[in-house]
Amino acid sequence: MTAVVPSAPRDAGARIEGVVFDLDGTLVDAFEGISTAANAARAHFSLPPLPRSEITRHVGRGVADLIAAVVGGDLRDEGVRVFREVYDRVCEAETHALPGALPTLAALSRLGIPAAVASNKPASFSERILERLGLRPLLACVEGPDTAGRLKPDPVMIHACLRAMGVEPARALYVGDMPYDAESGARAGVRTILVAGGAAADADLAATGRPVIAKLQDLVAIVERSAPSRNEE
Repeated sequence: MTAVVPSAPRDAGARIEGVVFDLDGTLVDAFEGISTAANAARAHFSLPPLPRSEITRHVGRGVADLIAAVVGGDLRDEGVRVFREVYDRVCEAETHALPGALPTLAALSRLGIPAAVASNKPASFSERILERLGLRPLLACVEGPDTAGRLKPDPVMIHACLRAMGVEPARALYVGDMPYDAESGARAGVRTILVAGGAAADADLAATGRPVIAKLQDLVAIVERSAPSRNEE
């Protein structure tokens, strides 16, 4: 089991003034739609479908990496084309908000803490999904490789979110669900917390050395505890 840390991050210092979220596995369960589209790419090459668990373990590093893993590098470009064509049709219907996503974003908004999304999913898809789920109005911006120009763990995407929120890296928090997110946060120079129950195994999250919370709503208390007491203001 992951050592769940329902308190402030170990490297807590400055007040948290903005939160950047990963999307898939953190705010939404998108794995049904991703699996549908990935298996459509496999079917295009007369390959049998893979179980969702096998596809999920390749999610996180962008669609090209995913498709290379499930159909082979030589078929990647055509596989990506098929994936995007199918995903365009199913992404909204086959993506669901994770428990706690809406309450957490709403609570941050009430606290005056802006939030944003940085995902290796193209922002054009993320925007549609977040709008349908009613989460987009609670976000300052949504960044992806098509808007930021590079995939995470390159820090450019997270930094674009911070600029949109007007928050310095030292006062920001990045929240994800995979070891890959720990690397992304470190390269962006921001504190990072991981949420259990997403795409990664508990042991893999624990191995990153980053704080892990059991559920997304635990994040609200962490942000509140980062605020200075009245005697410190």
